[in-house]
Amino acid sequence: DVAARFRSYGWNVIEPGDVANDCDALETVLAAARDHRGAPTLVMLRTHIGFPSPEMTDKHEAHGNPFNAELVSSAKKVMGIPDEPFFAPKELVDAYREHCATKGAQLWSAFGVHDWQKNFGAISHGELTAALPVFDADTKLATRQAFQKVLEATGSVMPFVLAGAADLTGNTGAKLASTSGYSASHRAGKQIYYGIREHAMGAAMVGMALHGGILPVGGTFFVFADYMRPSIRLAALSKARCVFVFSHDSVGVGEDGPTHQPVEQLASLRAIPGLQVIRPADANETAHAWLAAATFDGPTAIILSRQTVPALTDGSAVAPGAAVLHAVAKPQATLIGTGSEVSVALDAAKLLEKEGILVNVVSMPSWDRFSRLDSQQQDAILPRSLPRISVEAGTTFGWAAFASQSVGIDRFGASAPGALVMEKLGITASHVAAVAKSAITS
Repeated sequence: DVAARFRSYGWNVIEPGDVANDCDALETVLAAARDHRGAPTLVMLRTHIGFPSPEMTDKHEAHGNPFNAELVSSAKKVMGIPDEPFFAPKELVDAYREHCATKGAQLWSAFGVHDWQKNFGAISHGELTAALPVFDADTKLATRQAFQKVLEATGSVMPFVLAGAADLTGNTGAKLASTSGYSASHRAGKQIYYGIREHAMGAAMVGMALHGGILPVGGTFFVFADYMRPSIRLAALSKARCVFVFSHDSVGVGEDGPTHQPVEQLASLRAIPGLQVIRPADANETAHAWLAAATFDGPTAIILSRQTVPALTDGSAVAPGAAVLHAVAKPQATLIGTGSEVSVALDAAKLLEKEGILVNVVSMPSWDRFSRLDSQQQDAILPRSLPRISVEAGTTFGWAAFASQSVGIDRFGASAPGALVMEKLGITASHVAAVAKSAITS
């Protein structure tokens, strides 16, 4: 009982009966819905698919099959209109165009263009850069924790940010601790508690972004991105500038086990056209990921770790999508890391150096940003003349575009402490070093 279900939510439900083809009745119903205050309105119309076609009314074929010329002609005969393409009475078309032009001009003149429309909901690259926190070399934070610090540090220059999470506010970093919750009675709040509603959260974020004036930020565990995929896809399709924050980004989640350990999610988000995906290595890359997201013309997914990671970078790899973090004079290979595995790649380079094997290490937080570089710029970071070994705690699917060999996880995880799961599944410096040696000598 759909009507009863929505009434139980507190909605205003209108059931006008079989009036779907009565324009005057529809106008009355829609006016009542428009004028109702205090709750959203659901209008439940009873319709007949294929109406008024004599051949197709109430037949499921009308849903997916286009009407051929004969079906169009018979429907027009029932409607009493001339059987000619795109017929509309001239007097109706003229009246409609005149009304729209006149009324539109009046409304636009009365509305005007206000300063808040020009400025609210946007920030310059320079202004936000100046507000970003810089984390020193002694910093050890999970990138989800770093994200909250970045969000709060830039709050004064970004009053239009509206943060929220799907029942995991304290865990994802998508939180403005200094503010209170937004509600119907407290419109000044800047935190939304969405509850266990990932898809609804994503849909609301897309709506707010397309309305304008707001930069919505919403967080949940990375594995739950699957619950909100239609909203993420719609954000990319419509270029909605919103920021999806996904924490607990790998098998490093630990004891929650494979049901909560993302493996294929990162590759699946990278496959969505127009979605900017950034997996920062440390706190400084997290700050620059926020900069990239806030100034991007479209949606961004920021992928964050559960576990603590050391500060290894200055964040500069985010803008180009990748940068050399550790360089040697005559490298024999390049190790490529993302997120928490950048530290694994650096440790592997140290092991190799002890054996007289010198390698560069690249932090690659964003495939899509790197892919926008020209071939010469890409080759300066990842020379194709050298073996290129990627290390990432997720599926290796897609890495062939950048790496000649990949260390990853092409299976589901396991329930054990995060560090142990990483070790057992080969996300270790020794394993990366062994793969690199094999690539160099083969």
